[in-house]
Amino acid sequence: MKILVAVKRVVDYAVKIRVKPDKTGVDTQNVKMSMNPFCEIALEEALRIKEAGFAKEVVAVSIGPSQCVDTLRTGLAMGADRGIHVEANSSIFLPLTIAKILKSLADVENPGLIFLGKQAIDDDCNQTGQMVAALLGWPQATFASKVVVLDKDKQFATVDREVDGGLETLSVDLPAVITTDLRLNQPRYATLPNIMKAKSKPIKKMTLEDLKVDVKSDIEIVEVTEPAKRKSGVIVSSVDELIDKLKNEAHVV
Repeated sequence: MKILVAVKRVVDYAVKIRVKPDKTGVDTQNVKMSMNPFCEIALEEALRIKEAGFAKEVVAVSIGPSQCVDTLRTGLAMGADRGIHVEANSSIFLPLTIAKILKSLADVENPGLIFLGKQAIDDDCNQTGQMVAALLGWPQATFASKVVVLDKDKQFATVDREVDGGLETLSVDLPAVITTDLRLNQPRYATLPNIMKAKSKPIKKMTLEDLKVDVKSDIEIVEVTEPAKRKSGVIVSSVDELIDKLKNEAHVV
């Protein structure tokens, strides 16, 4: 079985986001970029399934500008067998567009499983995995906190997912699409020997024309602004003073 894992290049989670002066988007110049944390979890789970003997190959896929190769190299250093870079302009990064590209890649690669992070930390859309499953007509299991491939013939798997009332266990026939939650695993660190080995692993470059995907944006970004700054809090000396401020200043009582 082959596992396809989508990995996204995003602004590092520890970086303070800055909006461009002209308010056309987020400033990414001279900003540290890294693999989306949820994508790291997805890749780690795919590698564990391979190490357990249920998969023969893990393929990391990234869609975007040339710098995405760095993200793929990180995935290869973690243990992915090869990478695929679909060169595309950042202006088309909408969930449905990415889903169409991944659907076309799945038609070419014919994987038994597709792993994605449940969402990306830059747009928080939480839509791509569901759209990929819908376009392919495959079963889907989202917000996975545990994944178990049960059958040696790789015909089905069980997925525990977190819901409001606790845990829900799904059984999905393969091929399927699974999106990963934070508590699924702890991604491994890439060791120096594996980082060196990753330099020789293949990364295939593809274009939207190769995949025969027609891309058009239905969304226009009018303006990007920072959230309004919160007012500083105050310390009150008594319950009566607190109630008075809630009633007369905050107007919430």
